[in-house]
Amino acid sequence: MYAVLDIETTGGQYNEEGITEIAIYKYDGDQVVDQFISLVNPEIEIQPFVVKLTGINNAMLRSAPKFYEVAKRIIEMTENCVIVAHNAEFDYRILRMEFKRLGFDFKRDTLCTVELSKKLLPEQTAYSLGKLVRSLGIPISDRHRANGDALATLKLFILLQSKDKEKTILRSMIKSDIKTGLAPKFLDMVENLPSTVGIYYIHNKEGAIIYIGKSNNIKKKIHQHFTSDSKIFKKIQSETYTVTFEKTATELIAQLKENEEVSINNPIYNKVSRRGIYPYSLYLKTNSKGYLYLSIDKTDGRKRNLMAFVSPNEGMKFIEKLKTEDSVNFYVDGYYPLKTKKINNENFFDSIEIPFEQYNENIIALLEPFDIDSTNTMILDKGRTINERSAVFIEKGTLKGYCFYDLNFQINNPERIEGNCTPVSFFRNNRSIILNYLNKRKGFKLVKY
Repeated sequence: MYAVLDIETTGGQYNEEGITEIAIYKYDGDQVVDQFISLVNPEIEIQPFVVKLTGINNAMLRSAPKFYEVAKRIIEMTENCVIVAHNAEFDYRILRMEFKRLGFDFKRDTLCTVELSKKLLPEQTAYSLGKLVRSLGIPISDRHRANGDALATLKLFILLQSKDKEKTILRSMIKSDIKTGLAPKFLDMVENLPSTVGIYYIHNKEGAIIYIGKSNNIKKKIHQHFTSDSKIFKKIQSETYTVTFEKTATELIAQLKENEEVSINNPIYNKVSRRGIYPYSLYLKTNSKGYLYLSIDKTDGRKRNLMAFVSPNEGMKFIEKLKTEDSVNFYVDGYYPLKTKKINNENFFDSIEIPFEQYNENIIALLEPFDIDSTNTMILDKGRTINERSAVFIEKGTLKGYCFYDLNFQINNPERIEGNCTPVSFFRNNRSIILNYLNKRKGFKLVKY
């Protein structure tokens, strides 16, 4: 028996979301035998982008039942069933979280139609629900509403069942609760960890830190450590007494803190690599005629780089991002990911018709959005809660530290925010970490002051 479901939420920080709508179809392998569809009052505000995506707003939910009023029906609908959902990990986490708030330990086996589709439909180019069902000719209505998405997931699941004739793949992909495979001594440790981005510390019985790590989902990462069969983590498991953590709100702060604290605490199971984590960088060079040009080279710690990359391919993607319809034509030297014929440096600049001073100003303007050297800079990003923001401070290319501040705090006085700054010790890769983050992430704001 299967409970095919879809959940819409308020959005927001991990484990702080609320359910706004739920739809469940109870399917016995042949036909739908029961169904439940309801709006849910989450008792918290819906994020604006979610309102735009789903069409569900706060006014619609004022008279809707609260979760505790529909909880019994959800239990009845999913009893002795495998929960089936598109991205089941998300829907199951949300349900477990809501029931935990009521003091009830909700446990069901799960099956993810994303993972199942990747196994049975390897020829597909995309596995989001909308793109997948359109490609397969499955009708879908009320996209991003629980009922429409649940019905589409049910039809997709029926199709996938027909393709897996012996049901061997389907049976192998049914997942038990996240605790499965954990030794009893680790159960409480994992249960009490957050599913958010941050730093975690594994301690032995003396309280000493034996391992430091970072993750976008601390709970999931620790679970992986405690079920790993690798030699190093078998040792860590045998010595673990407890796990502590610190939320960091962003991957950038998590990575900066991890590097610093591994260096300070020197945990016995952390391996500190002597090599740079970003082996390639972008540099600005000048030719014999005074023209500036870009060069992707191996990272040289003695030179100030403009961007940092894990590979030449990543560097060329950044170059393509710089090239817009109205951007100045520029020359790129150095490593090429493909066997590309290079343009001779001198010949290229023979075709430039404007003075090199003006040309150079255009090149510098092109790189300005990623400039952290010319003045003091703040990287403003999300915070640990919905009412908070984070700030990373860079003083003319040198990392100073970070802080968290209330959304009501006025940004027009950066010095006041900087007064709450937590300093970060020097680490040779800090600059490259920041540059790579600016290249690959979205949602932050760069403020010069």
